[in-house]
Amino acid sequence: MMGEFQHNMDQKGRLIIPAIIRQEVGTQVVLTRGMDGCLYGYPASEWEKLSQQLAELPLTSKQNRAFVRFFYAAAVESEFDKQGRVIISQALRTYAGLEKECIVVGMFNHLEIWSKSRWDEFNRQTAASFDELAENMEFNL
Repeated sequence: MMGEFQHNMDQKGRLIIPAIIRQEVGTQVVLTRGMDGCLYGYPASEWEKLSQQLAELPLTSKQNRAFVRFFYAAAVESEFDKQGRVIISQALRTYAGLEKECIVVGMFNHLEIWSKSRWDEFNRQTAASFDELAENMEFNL
């Protein structure tokens, strides 16, 4: 999955997921809280892999318990309707600050859903330090 797409969420919390992303995801997606104030959406197969990794974490660690609770408790399975929309729960909309204008981003094995204002702010901040970020990565472009 890759790319950046802007769509408006309707008053019922339904958001169109672009066809090119839906082809990668399949018929349903698991939505949950993501990092940086966005939502993550996983195809069923990727969610299963991630769930297995989370289940293997030692829950004797307070940090592990906190992460798993926060991430996993908010997870919701959602099927695409005939228009390619998913319903985003009120709790997830509140967490991500989603109102109307949303950005859907393809991120390798999952998608992200951002409020347009948070996405714009993220891009503004990242653009200012992009060269420095690239220098600190052990990766050749």
